[in-house]
Amino acid sequence: MKKSGYLLIIIVILLLVAVLADRPKNAHAQAARYPTPMQTYVEALGPGWNLGNTFEASGEETSWGNPPTTRAFIEQLAAEGYKSIRIPITWKHRMGDAPDYAIQQEFMARIQEVVDWSLEAKLHVMINLHHDSHWIMNMASGHDEVVARFNAAWTQIAGHFKDYPDTLMFESVNEPRFSDDWSKDTPEYFTMLDELNVSFHNIVRHSGGNNGTRPLVISTLTAAPTEARLMELSKTITKLQDDRLIATFHYYGYYPFSVNTGGSTTFDDTARQDLIQAFDRAYKIFTAKGIPVIVGEFGLLGFDKSLATVQHGEILKFFEYIIHYAHEKKMPLLLWDNGQHFDRRSFTWIDGELHQVMAEGRKGRSSNAESDTVYIKKGEALQDTALALNLNGNTFRELLAGGEGLVKGSDYELEGEQLILKSALLDKLLTEEYGINAVLTAVFSAGADWSIKLVHYDTPRLFSSQGPQGIYTLPVQFGGDSLATLEAVYTAGGNAGPDDWTPYKEYIRHFYPDYKTGEIKFTDEFWSGVKDGEMQLKMHFRSGEVIPYTMTKEGFSIVGLSAEDVEKADAGPAAGESAEPGDAVNAAEPADPESMTVNGAAAGSGESSETSSMLSGESAQTGGVTPGQILLAVLLPLGLLLAAGSVIYWRRTRR
Repeated sequence: MKKSGYLLIIIVILLLVAVLADRPKNAHAQAARYPTPMQTYVEALGPGWNLGNTFEASGEETSWGNPPTTRAFIEQLAAEGYKSIRIPITWKHRMGDAPDYAIQQEFMARIQEVVDWSLEAKLHVMINLHHDSHWIMNMASGHDEVVARFNAAWTQIAGHFKDYPDTLMFESVNEPRFSDDWSKDTPEYFTMLDELNVSFHNIVRHSGGNNGTRPLVISTLTAAPTEARLMELSKTITKLQDDRLIATFHYYGYYPFSVNTGGSTTFDDTARQDLIQAFDRAYKIFTAKGIPVIVGEFGLLGFDKSLATVQHGEILKFFEYIIHYAHEKKMPLLLWDNGQHFDRRSFTWIDGELHQVMAEGRKGRSSNAESDTVYIKKGEALQDTALALNLNGNTFRELLAGGEGLVKGSDYELEGEQLILKSALLDKLLTEEYGINAVLTAVFSAGADWSIKLVHYDTPRLFSSQGPQGIYTLPVQFGGDSLATLEAVYTAGGNAGPDDWTPYKEYIRHFYPDYKTGEIKFTDEFWSGVKDGEMQLKMHFRSGEVIPYTMTKEGFSIVGLSAEDVEKADAGPAAGESAEPGDAVNAAEPADPESMTVNGAAAGSGESSETSSMLSGESAQTGGVTPGQILLAVLLPLGLLLAAGSVIYWRRTRR
C-alpha cells in the first residue's frame, strides 16, 4: 500500500476516535447539548403557582383561612398568565386505618374536581403528599407503618388518576425530612428518602394507564439545594434510569435576609450570591446533565409572619433577580401563595408593584435602584440627592410625579446610572408633615416602573418606660422614620435574647414597631431568651439613624431608659445636693417627667398621625403628660407587678 493510503487510514481512524470521544456517554449527557423532551416540558411550566393553605391544611379545605377553591378562580389564575398549578395535599387525616389506609372517596372526588378544572384551564398540574412529611418523619422508629401508609397512599392516588394526561404530575413528598433538625445530614436520612422515592417510582410505573410515562417529581431532603442533598437525589435519579423524572428544590432566599435577622435588611451581594450558588449547584448536578429541575416553591420566609417583614423595595429586587436567574438556568418557578399574594375572593393582587415585577419578568428584566426611599431630614438644607440605578440592560426614559412628567435639567439629572434629584424639586414636593410626602415614578425602556418615596423625617426619639414582662413596650416618636432592625447585647458581654448567634433580633418574631400607637413591642419569644440583667439596645432606622437604649430585666420587671435619661443619671445630683442611698435604684426614673411613660403609652411625642397601619412605617399622634398621668406612671406599674405576683402565687398554690 502506498504511503498516501496509510496516511488516509490514519486520518480516518483519528477522526473516528475524535467523534466517539465527543459523543455523550448517556442520554443525560446528550441533553446538555440538546434539550430533551422533558426539559422542553418543564420549561413550559413557568410561571407556576401554589394553591397554598388549602388542601394541605390540618383540618378542612378552608381551615387555614382561604375560601373554597372555585372553577372561576382557577380560570382567573390561567388568565393571569400562569402555566402550572401545584396543589399541596395532606392525606393522612383523610385516610382510614391499617391495613388498607383507604382514602375518603369524597375527598378524592374533591381533589379530582380541582384537578379537572385546572386541566380544562390548560394548566399543568402537580399533586403530592404535602404535610404527610410530618408522619413520614418518624420512619426510623416506625419504618413498617410509615412505608405501608406511604405505599397505600400512592397506590390509591396513582390508580385513581392513571388515565389522566401527562399534564398531570405526581410529586413523591414535599420537603421530606426525618427529624426536627432541618440542617442535619446523615447517611440514614438519605437511605430512607431513597427507599421512599424508589417505592413511589415503582408503584406509579406499575399502576397502568398513562402512569408508565407520567412525569414524576422527586425532592431533595427538606427540598434544600445544598451540594450534599442535590448529589444524593442525583444518585437516586441515576439509579432509576428513567428519563421522565424531574428534580425539585425550594428557594426562599438567603435565610437572614428572608426573615430579617442577623442585620441582613437588604438584598445585598451576600443574599444575591446565595441565590446564584443555589441555582448554579442545581444546574451543574441536574440540568447540565439532562435532568430537568422545577423550583416547586419560592418566596420569602418572612411572608409567613407579615409582608412587612422585609422592606418593600428589597422584596421587589429579590423577586426581579430570582425570576431572571431561574430563567437563565432553565428552571421554572412556582410561587408559594398561601393567600397573601393573590386574593382568592376579589381575584386581585394584594401588592400591585410585586405583581408587575413578576409579570414583566416573564418578558425580561426590570430596572430598580439602590433604594425605593429617599429620606430628607427636617431642618437640614436641601441638596441635590443622588440615587444609584440598576438598569439591568434597560435605559432610563422619564421621571414622573403624580403622573406628570418632570423636567430633566431643572427637576432631575441623569449621570450614567445615577439619578440626581435636584434640590429645587425636593423643595417643591416637601411639606412640613412627617412621613411620605411624595412618590416619584421612574420609567424605563422595558420592565416594571420603580417607585421612589420622598420621606420627610426627624431623628426618632425613644422614651423611658417600665412595666411587667409581656406588657412592657418601648414608646417611640418615630418622626416619619421606619424601624429596620434591632440589636441587643448584655452590658456584661454577650448577645442578648433568642438566637444568640447574632446580636440582631428577628423582625416580627422577636419585636415589631407599632406605628399607630408609637411603640416598639417585644414578643414572648424574645423575653423567653432574655436573662436577668442590663442590656444595651440599638434601634436601626431605615434613614440610617441608630438610637441607643438601655433595658434592665429583673424577674418579670422591665425598666427601659432612654440615652438622655441614662446620661442624666450618670451625671449624678446637681451642685449642692447630696446623694441619697436610694439614688442608684431611683435612676430608673427619668429626670424629666415628660419623658416618662407607663406600659408603653408614649408621652409628649407631639407629631401628626400619618397612618393607621401598625407596620406601615409612619407614626401616630400622642399628647402631653398631665399631673394625673404622672401619678398613674408611678402607681400603675406597682399595681401590675402586684397583680402578676398574685397570679403566680395563685397558680403555685393550685398545683
